[in-house]
Amino acid sequence: MDKNQLVKQPVPKMFFHYLLPAVSGTMVTSIYILADTIIIGKGIGTEAMAALNIVLPVFNLVFGTGLLFGVGGSVLMSISRGRGEEKKGQQYFTTAFILNLLAGIVYISLFFAFGENIMLFLGGTAVTMPYIMEYAPYIAGGALIFSFSSFLQAFVRNDGAPRRAMAAVIAGGVFNIIFDILLVFPFQMGMSGAALASVMGSVLTDCILISHFFSRQNGLRFCFGGLRLSFFKAVFANGFTSFLIEISAGIVIFAFNHQLLRYVGEIGVSAYGVITNTAFVVTALSNGVSQAAQPILSTNYGAGKFDRIYEVRALGVRTALAVCALPALLGLLMPDLFTYIFLNPSPEVLALSATAIRIYFIGFFVTGTNMFIINYFQAVVRPRISLGLCLFRGCVFNLFLVTVLPLLWGVTGIWMAVPLTEFISLGIGVLLIKRISIEQ
Repeated sequence: MDKNQLVKQPVPKMFFHYLLPAVSGTMVTSIYILADTIIIGKGIGTEAMAALNIVLPVFNLVFGTGLLFGVGGSVLMSISRGRGEEKKGQQYFTTAFILNLLAGIVYISLFFAFGENIMLFLGGTAVTMPYIMEYAPYIAGGALIFSFSSFLQAFVRNDGAPRRAMAAVIAGGVFNIIFDILLVFPFQMGMSGAALASVMGSVLTDCILISHFFSRQNGLRFCFGGLRLSFFKAVFANGFTSFLIEISAGIVIFAFNHQLLRYVGEIGVSAYGVITNTAFVVTALSNGVSQAAQPILSTNYGAGKFDRIYEVRALGVRTALAVCALPALLGLLMPDLFTYIFLNPSPEVLALSATAIRIYFIGFFVTGTNMFIINYFQAVVRPRISLGLCLFRGCVFNLFLVTVLPLLWGVTGIWMAVPLTEFISLGIGVLLIKRISIEQ
């Protein structure tokens, strides 16, 4: 697609052109984790699922790093293109690529030096560590593969090829599911088989995304000349919100796991695994809406077309509300449905998860709107506002509530932390949109 169409074509046409590919792209983390969770929960058991939930923050870290540099660099590239500064856009792409590559190498080195200690810190117990150490080395060893998956999606989508990004994720996800089933069941490879399937699926996703560089549509070029420290700072600063959105999910999982182990034990972590995997889907859907809007917002911001920006914002908020309402309603009306998807639950797990899902899922009604507001400020280069909202929603208030509320209401207080955070964050986000002008 001609990049100039982003500032010429009707906004709804452009938004819905990007929506399905963007949602498919952001589902990449969910597809891999969902496939692993269902196969592990059904094929290995609740203790193995608890182990997987303890490893999940590693996924958040590596995919979040890809978003840090992928979204950070691609937003700046799109704005540069909107201003007619093509070379500068390529310099941002090159800068982001270098940063992503270096980060992946660091992660792999750290895990193989301190892997077991890291897993114990994340919440590994005598019961779960054998399962964890079968699974985690494959995921950590594939850190570069996973991070480049989310990195390349952002740039390929901003380069006018959202359908290629969608095809890459779908192909990798289908491959992952098929090999999950084969390696865990007929080949009896257990946790190692599930992890290996995830890595292989992501390799396929990366290969399809890389094929964009050999297509006629490709507008991405490496430009190593003229790179300055300011480029590295700008990419990091503008992408940090996307990283924080992803990594904050891992921080919350980490905090919840520790609180549940304290108040309930491994059974609580297994029940929470049902919630986290559904939350991954809701987050992916929400982020997909935001990422569909991002190239349009950033390019029109660079071109100074503010009326089109406000039109995108209104359309994005309505879409986010709509896509998050379905899982929220299903959780309230049929909570056991989600538990049976992931587990062959005991009566104890079923009783615990039903109450947890009904409380926790109330927050899903506004999750999409909160994420859209955060990404909106990022797309129009208001990184401090975006970062502040993200810190408040993703870390500060969540961690405060998950620590304090259990002192008052026990395990019920743990489940209440997220929905309370979501609704308070919504109020702050709406207030900021009304008070802060971007026409400056």
